[in-house]
Formats: sequence, C-alpha cells, structure tokens
Amino acid sequence: MKQELLERLKEKIRNKEQVDREEALLLADVPLEELTEAADELRRKFCGNGFDICTIINGKCGRCSEDCRYCAQSAHYRADCPESYPLLDTDHLLAGARAGEAAGVLRYSIVTSGKRLSDREVDQVCESIRVIRQETSIQVCVSFGLLQEEQFRKLKDAGASRVHCNLESSRRYFPRVCTTHTYDEKIETLKAAKRAGLSICSGGILGLGETMADRIDMVLTARELGVKSIPMNLLNPIPGTPYENNRPLTGDEARRCAAIFRFLIPDASIRLAGGRGLLEDRGRACFQSGANAAISGDMLTTAGITVKTDMELIRELGYEARLCHG
Repeated sequence: MKQELLERLKEKIRNKEQVDREEALLLADVPLEELTEAADELRRKFCGNGFDICTIINGKCGRCSEDCRYCAQSAHYRADCPESYPLLDTDHLLAGARAGEAAGVLRYSIVTSGKRLSDREVDQVCESIRVIRQETSIQVCVSFGLLQEEQFRKLKDAGASRVHCNLESSRRYFPRVCTTHTYDEKIETLKAAKRAGLSICSGGILGLGETMADRIDMVLTARELGVKSIPMNLLNPIPGTPYENNRPLTGDEARRCAAIFRFLIPDASIRLAGGRGLLEDRGRACFQSGANAAISGDMLTTAGITVKTDMELIRELGYEARLCHG
C-alpha cells in the first residue's frame, strides 16, 4: 500500500502535478528507506547532481529587538551571545567573500540581526556588495530583515542576487515562535524581494515543538510564493533561550523531513542549514534522502562544518558544486 502511494505520487509529479497537503501527510507514515529512496530518485530527475553550497557571515550581531524564541541574539533572553557589533565594513565583508570563493563556494550570504536594516545601513552595505561583485565572482545573498521593495531594488542594483527570509514554521505555529513581527510581514518581505527582481530563499527551523503538519504547511506556503531554495535548520537548543530544553531532531527525523520536502517541491534546493553539526553523520544521509544543498562553515552563533569537509563529502556522494535557481 505504501509503495503504491509512492509510485502514484512520483507519477503525479512526473505529470507536472503537485503533491497536496493530505498526500504529504500520508508520507509521514511511509517506511523511511522506501520514502528516502523515492525522494532521492526525484532529486536526481529534477536537479541532477548539482549541489548548491553557500557560506554566511554574521554581518551585524546581537542587540536584536525581536523575540524569536530560538535565538541567542535576542535582547529578550539571557543567552550568552557572542560579542555584539554594528554592521561590518567593506573590508570585513570582502574578506569573507574572498575566503568563500577560494574554497570553491559559489554563494555568500550576509546576515544581520534586528528587525530590519535602516536606510543608512542599506546604503552602506550596498557599497560593500558593489565591491564584492567587482573583486570576486561569488553570488551575494542578503538576509536583512523586513525590508521594503525600494530597499531591495537598491540591493539588486548593487549586485545582490537573492534574498533570504525564513518563514520559520507554519502560520499556525509562528505566534509561538515570535510575537514582535507577524507571518504576514515575512510573506510581504518575500513578495517585495520578488517584485524587485531578486530570487528568494525561505524555510524554517525544525524542532521548535511544531508538528509534521506544521512543517508541511510551511513548505506549502513557500511553494505558493515560488521559493526554490528551502533552508532546513535543525534546532540547536541554546542555553538561556526559551527552547533550551527542546529535544533536537534525530537523523531519521531529519531524513524524513528532507524527503517529504522534496516531494512537495521536486526541483528545489533543499538546503541543510543550522544544526547540521548535531547529526552524527553531519548530514550525509540527508543528502541521500532528497536534500541537495547546504550552508557550510560556521553559523551565526553556533559552530558549523568546514567548507573543506563539505566539499569532500559532496564529491564523495557524486555531487558537483554549482549554482541552482539563480
């Protein structure tokens, strides 16, 4: 019966039809190995062996006004946050871009704390992005909070190609994650970035206390928005935050999520992001279960996996590092 379901859904996808919510929920009960094998088959068909690997830099750290319950940078909690600092200057941001390019990374994301950058900060970072694009060939992604379309147009003109803004969870569950901004504000941010001509990247964090239905609903919202890069963060419980005692996902749970997300958006970059280092195999099994992208190197406030280690892994698995979806 479960194998029949997988074959029916694969045929549906091959016919350019979409898997719906009820069908995705059924996948939660399919035997794991059968599910992940089918998801990897879809990945090969729709994405080939391309692997979209990026690095991030914490471009502005700490003192954040928002109350995201997972985050060490929030001013609302007593977590031991790394040193707070204002927006980094061009030299620092360029050095990070050059290091990523030298390691073979094709995409570099600048991430800043706070609800949104000010107009002055946007102008400042636009100058940095211009220099990065002049001095390197790396693509620049930005994660600057809830900006307006005009600000996104400035960033695109400066040379940015992609905007990241995580939905974090489903619309139903989001109020339990953050109360200082709304789900609709996040959706409007992504729509504004698209109107400005930028590609968009949006996923969430797994392990916040949400259900599988919440995870599926989050990806369905991303699909409606036209998102083709889905970061899949695994909660790394940080002491001092409200989620400090949450149980991290197991490797098998992460594999199942990656596989279901692949069924929902067959041609997407399913991107393992924060928390991957908690997995015993550092994500290897997920990369054979539908996932085909990663954030490499250190995360914002937690340690990551070195680019060298990741490059060796993706080659070993038969992937080739390349840009996907712009």
